[in-house]
Amino acid sequence: MTYQLFSIPIAVSARHVHLTEEHIATLFGVDVTLTFDFNLSQPGQFAATERVSLKGPKGQINEVRVLGPARANSQVEISKTDSFLLGVAPPIRQSGDIENSEAITIVGPCGEVSLTQGLIIAKAHIHMHDDEATQFQVSDGDLVDVIVESERPITFHQVVIRVSPHFKLEMHIDTDEGNASNLSRGYGVIHKLERGELYG
Repeated sequence: MTYQLFSIPIAVSARHVHLTEEHIATLFGVDVTLTFDFNLSQPGQFAATERVSLKGPKGQINEVRVLGPARANSQVEISKTDSFLLGVAPPIRQSGDIENSEAITIVGPCGEVSLTQGLIIAKAHIHMHDDEATQFQVSDGDLVDVIVESERPITFHQVVIRVSPHFKLEMHIDTDEGNASNLSRGYGVIHKLERGELYG
């Protein structure tokens, strides 16, 4: 079995919301555009100053960050711990894969939006540029192990590789995964296993 080892940066992604132009207008007002706060690690993506509340059957989470720019479909990403607070059962999915996912209500200062689907727990993934995928000998959709050496060493299994000429190298995990490894930001090592030998 062949192993390829490469060090990669890791960032913890807190709960957040992506919105369509229509839903931005409903939540914040007609003709409102998202207000830039700071750039995110991925080129063209930014954190907005706008915040919303998430309302579920059991509870509500306030001051949830909205990310920009606007998207074709609204999507909410939370952790498993968040799901207990809200009383929902979102699937673990890649970003953008919201078909038949969980429902959630988003509340803004000017209105609310009830999504029939769109709430997910984001699957751990690694963004990388095409050139880095070539260097690391991986392809879009490959699954890898990532070993994190921290005060609480941990290995993440079945981490999805996502390749695009618009991406910058970085692995994203959620707050539960960050807490499990006692990590807020750091580095991990990709431990690549050929598809089929372990995962099928």
